[in-house]
Amino acid sequence: MKLHKNIIVKTKSLDFMNTAAMIPQRLAEIGSSSAEPTTAPDSYNVNLVANALHPKKLNLRIRKIEEHSADVKSYYLTWENSVPTPYFRAGQYLTVQLKVGSSVLTRPYSLASSPASALHGEYHIMVKRVPDGFASGYILDNWQVGDKITAFAPEGNFVYEPLRDAKNVVGLAGGSGITPFLSFARAIADGTEDFNLTLLYGARNKDEIVFKDELDEIARTCDKVKVIYVLSEAKGTTAGYEKGFIGADLIQKYAPENEKYSVFVCGPGAMYRFLGGELPKLGIADKYIRMEMSAGARKLADEPGYPTELLGKTFRLTVINRDEKIEAECKADDSILCSLEKAGIAVPARCRSGECGFCRSKLIGGEVFIPQGVDKRRIADARFGYIHPCCTYPLGDITIKIN
Repeated sequence: MKLHKNIIVKTKSLDFMNTAAMIPQRLAEIGSSSAEPTTAPDSYNVNLVANALHPKKLNLRIRKIEEHSADVKSYYLTWENSVPTPYFRAGQYLTVQLKVGSSVLTRPYSLASSPASALHGEYHIMVKRVPDGFASGYILDNWQVGDKITAFAPEGNFVYEPLRDAKNVVGLAGGSGITPFLSFARAIADGTEDFNLTLLYGARNKDEIVFKDELDEIARTCDKVKVIYVLSEAKGTTAGYEKGFIGADLIQKYAPENEKYSVFVCGPGAMYRFLGGELPKLGIADKYIRMEMSAGARKLADEPGYPTELLGKTFRLTVINRDEKIEAECKADDSILCSLEKAGIAVPARCRSGECGFCRSKLIGGEVFIPQGVDKRRIADARFGYIHPCCTYPLGDITIKIN
């Protein structure tokens, strides 16, 4: 047996005839209105908030430089207009824009400051010299107090999320990877973040440990933060330090007993590769392991599947930018983004680790290599030939379309 029920909806707003009859009235009201805008779009509250939190660019000035060593410096940056800088979350990074010769490039640096510092108009980043680095050497050798710096608002996913992460976090830091953990520690100490942090900070020797005095003071005054220093090339007296590499045994030694914990990792590529065989030994769910994407240069010879016979070779790079075609060179050892920057071709970029997608480009011709673990493209992009040049390397002559 079938049941039928007729439903009649009566409403003027959805009735086509009534809507059509309103058109002349609307046109008349529009025609009688002033041509001058009553309110500038940027003055709407929602746009004021959006522009404050997500400005297109930040014009910053270097307030202070702190030298940790000849190859490591901290830079304290303030906004030129003396208002609070855009807020961020502990663990995120700041992207700075550089003009080096004819090249326009960007570099992301993890913020070391607590998010609370943004309310006072300041960011803190640390820069460490990278051998043969294109940007770090320029910054360390040229930036001076008072210099103006162009940057982009903080971004990144290496943050603590209480709905996902355990209340207890074991942080694994190596080298300059300490900066986001200093941000976490500062944020926990001032109440911006609320979780327990046990930090295993690895360095080759005691002289390479940065921010030790401040980390020790935070650990002394805040019972939610604990710091353990691990030396891989210890010499002389090492009382109070662990020795060797940060692995499963050391993590389990300091992880909370009989409680869930998350593992956060930030450090050099060698540390990631070593931990790739150590973290599974912990027996914790994948969701409790958070790794900051590495934005540094990669050693392709160590990457599985890379044809090492190409190392040292130079290929032709053809770039299509709207109606313009540009010919340049690209070295097998350089990411395509690095080659674009060295050729003076400006490309939008932020994370430089394959994650954000700002540099997304179309591969028109040629073959490329993408290291394992950094291919964060959408499935459709991978299928239809789009690449992220920041983490993609040429295997021969290639043609790409940018912007």
